[in-house]
Amino acid sequence: MFITFEGIEGSGKTTQIRHAAEFLRRHGHPVVVTREPGSTDVGRRIRAILLDPAHRNLDHRAELLLYMADRAHHLGTVVQPAVAQGKIVLCDRYFDATLAYQGYARGLDIDLLKDLHRRVLDDYTPDLTLLLDLSPEEGLRRAWRQISAGEREAAETRFENEALRFHERVRAGYLDLARRAPERFRIIDAAADPETVGQAVRKILSAVLAPPAGSTA
Repeated sequence: MFITFEGIEGSGKTTQIRHAAEFLRRHGHPVVVTREPGSTDVGRRIRAILLDPAHRNLDHRAELLLYMADRAHHLGTVVQPAVAQGKIVLCDRYFDATLAYQGYARGLDIDLLKDLHRRVLDDYTPDLTLLLDLSPEEGLRRAWRQISAGEREAAETRFENEALRFHERVRAGYLDLARRAPERFRIIDAAADPETVGQAVRKILSAVLAPPAGSTA
C-alpha cells in the first residue's frame, strides 16, 4: 500500500509519518518511510537545488521538471519495489504537492501537470492521502521556529521564503484536490497538538488497514 502525507510548510508531516510508522510496525506491518524530493542519492542532489533559497529565481518549468525527475527515480527505485514486496510505503509529499505548489500556486497548467504524470509515471496514484491542514500563518510560524531552533535545515528554506499569498494558494489547492478526490483524501486538522493529530492519523490507518496474516496484534 502506498500512503502519502501532504500539507503546507510546518504542518507536521515529518513528525506524523514517524509516529505512524512506529504504530504500524507495532501492529506487524512492514513499513518503508520515504520523502520527495531527496530519498535517493540522485534525489538528494536534486533536493539541494530545489530547496536552496539562493535559487529563488529558478524558472517554474525547470522547478517542475526537477521534481518530476526526482519522482521518476524515486518511484522506480524505492516506492514501487517496496509496494511489490507487500510493504506499506509512507511518503512525505508526492504528486499532489506538484499540483498544489507548481499548479495552483505557481500557475502552471494543471492539465499539463496531469498529462506529464500520466506519460512519465503511468499515473501512479497513492491508495490513501492524509492532508494535514493548517493555516499558512501558523504553518510558517512553526516552520521558522523550527529553523531557528536548528530542527530544520536553514539551507532548505526556499519555499518558506515565499510570500504568504503563495502559501495561501498552496493550501487552497490542496483543499480543492481533496474535494475532488474524497475517496482517497482524508483531511486532518493539523492546528491541534501533535498527539491529537497523531490519534486522528492512527484512527484513519486502523480503519483502512487490516492486520497482516498471522499477526496477533
